[in-house]
Amino acid sequence: MTLKVGVLGYRFMGKAHANALARLPMFFPDAPDVERHVLVGRDEAALADAADRLGFETTATDWADVVDEVDAFYNLGPNHVHAEPSIAALEAGTPVLSEKPLANDLESAERMAEAAESAGVPTATAFNYRFVPALRYAKNLIEDGELGEIHHFRGRYLQDWLVDPEAPWSWRNSEEMAGSGALGDLGAHTIDLARFLVGDLERVSGHCRTFVDERPVEDSETPEKSREGGETAERETREVTVDDAYSAQAELEGGVMATFEASRFANGHKNDHAIEIHGSEGSLKFSLERLNELEVLRDGNRGYETILVTDADDPYVEHWWPPGHVLGWEHTFVHENYEFLSAIDSGDEYHPDFDDGLAVQRALAAIQESDERGEWVAVE
Repeated sequence: MTLKVGVLGYRFMGKAHANALARLPMFFPDAPDVERHVLVGRDEAALADAADRLGFETTATDWADVVDEVDAFYNLGPNHVHAEPSIAALEAGTPVLSEKPLANDLESAERMAEAAESAGVPTATAFNYRFVPALRYAKNLIEDGELGEIHHFRGRYLQDWLVDPEAPWSWRNSEEMAGSGALGDLGAHTIDLARFLVGDLERVSGHCRTFVDERPVEDSETPEKSREGGETAERETREVTVDDAYSAQAELEGGVMATFEASRFANGHKNDHAIEIHGSEGSLKFSLERLNELEVLRDGNRGYETILVTDADDPYVEHWWPPGHVLGWEHTFVHENYEFLSAIDSGDEYHPDFDDGLAVQRALAAIQESDERGEWVAVE
């Protein structure tokens, strides 16, 4: 059986997932056969060009026309577009992969999770960092008791693409469309890794900050002297209604202490996602900027050892290159697609699903509430 995949969105994440779908038959021969069936978007000319480049058979300008004709629906649109198409697909019995965070608000995420439970088909929240081989290796170390009792989790995700106050406004700067800023865009990934590796968040104390209150609209006029009268044209701007950075303290299950931080204003950091986990018998450190490596401190050692997670018996590595040949960011999407599509084909359980996405959304909402109230808030 060939699984027909429909994809909503053809920009950043559309390219990442289309590339993953194309790589599957080359490197994962046991993966189900997949057809990049239909690409969905609003701009017909741009859509046709994208479909040609990304290898899709057809295009559609209305997601409602395709959700019941595909075997898997990928919702890669902005956060405020996650709920309605995903729920419609689930009501048609179609498995859904949704980009993170699951939605732009908690109520929408709850509706998506309820629809998933009623549909009884596989769902995925696209936390692709779970599929980094080094982080799978780390999970195995923790589950095997190599670190002993876990005491601390520290996670940060730092970028700098909004440092310039003249950087243009986008949907990611809108609370209505995005829900939150660095918190949901970046922090969601770190919170999911904390849940994946250590355990659920139970209570949080959060702080959110916006550094630039408005930004220029990309297509607006730039200030210049008009030809008549020498007056300066007015530049259009839009208000920034989300956080540029957040930090949070948290208590995880089992009393584990945690700190989280994300910023899109961290000058000098392009895509710096790093975690540390400290236990009674050892510790580990990981950075996305060195994603093939895991730093591990074992009981009795005087310092960390750097493990290159590229051996043939390391997670997913056997599918790629000879030992020592490193993998990249794009490979995480191949692993993610392999697991999700295999679950659809076999009927097996898949994680992170919509329930996992909802758990992260509850933590995001609690951090925002804590910032507003100025006190600790339970994650419920």
